[in-house]
Amino acid sequence: MRFASLALALTLPVTAFAQCGGSFADFKAGLKTEAVSMGIPAASADAFLSGVTQDPAVLKADQAQGVFQKPFIEFSRHLISSQRLDKGKQLAQQYDSVFDNIEATYGVDRTVLLAFWAFETDYGAFQGDFNTANALATLAHDCRRPDLFRPQVLAAMQLHAADDFDPRTTTGAWAGEIGMVQMLPMDIIENGVDADGDGHVSLKTSAPDALTSGGKMLQHLGWQAGQPWLQEVSVPASMDWSQSGLETVKSTADWQALGVEARNGTLADLPASLILPQGHKGPAFLAYPNFNVYFEWNQSFTYVLTAAYFATRLGGAPVYDAGNPDAGLDSNQMKQLQQRLSDKGYDVGKIDGILGSGTRTAVQAEQKRLGLPADAWPTPELLNQL
Repeated sequence: MRFASLALALTLPVTAFAQCGGSFADFKAGLKTEAVSMGIPAASADAFLSGVTQDPAVLKADQAQGVFQKPFIEFSRHLISSQRLDKGKQLAQQYDSVFDNIEATYGVDRTVLLAFWAFETDYGAFQGDFNTANALATLAHDCRRPDLFRPQVLAAMQLHAADDFDPRTTTGAWAGEIGMVQMLPMDIIENGVDADGDGHVSLKTSAPDALTSGGKMLQHLGWQAGQPWLQEVSVPASMDWSQSGLETVKSTADWQALGVEARNGTLADLPASLILPQGHKGPAFLAYPNFNVYFEWNQSFTYVLTAAYFATRLGGAPVYDAGNPDAGLDSNQMKQLQQRLSDKGYDVGKIDGILGSGTRTAVQAEQKRLGLPADAWPTPELLNQL
């Protein structure tokens, strides 16, 4: 689920970011005016917008992302199965030459793309049945994130003008992503590749096009060829847990001096952060620079970590050591915690029951203040002390 690409938005008129809400008919008229100012023919803009309607189901889906409330162990076990692993390995062989070309051209390991392909659409089997034009227009009209979604509507109109997008039949995810690896219209314009040579970038029906476009996009977002992204590690019980978290970056030598060891193989000679998704008694990973690129694809920490871990599994890594984490908080308790942290002045974002980066940072600070293991994993004990 791709939310982070805003590069092309910088090239659009500033007025685009102020136009949301109000009459939907007036909103569409404003879109047409802006599209024509960008060089899109008026007739093409009319054809695109004539049947576009608001979709209440899109807003409902936007507000109900409860799956991201699950902790890492539960979430990863839900998404990763032996069937998905076996299917990924089979597809790696089936499209071996395609992946060879992607790795040579863009430097993105096949397992990374296979993991996205698996999680986004179950290897293309479930690409979403929301009308994409309606979804994008609905989210652009809604005034919470017009700076993200209005440019995507205009990009879809550009694709339509180039005969690469049918507003009546193109379907995808509720947030407007299209195809096997779920790319937004702006991403398609910037990174779409006609890998099968048929003259069109067909992300819904052509695996070579979808995978190669995904590889190009990851390179564009900063992926470094030949570098790892995630590695499971073991950590000593005497560790200073406040050193964990993506905000702290150390060299491999520094982590080794603190007693961090690779569970399998050797540590890469790269800067890295120690990740403890369920605290110091649960799984532990070192996240290398490529791991941060995942957040340009999806901003959910749990999803990103699971996708990155699954890619390592496809590459032969063993099942992680789940350990025995302390009990976490249910959704209502998490909301209580977020509210108490917000009352103390921390920026935890929306009170939504999801353990995001802002909440993790605040939790770690309060754990340190209270003399608890500062591993950023919220527990009932922390909630009670607050």
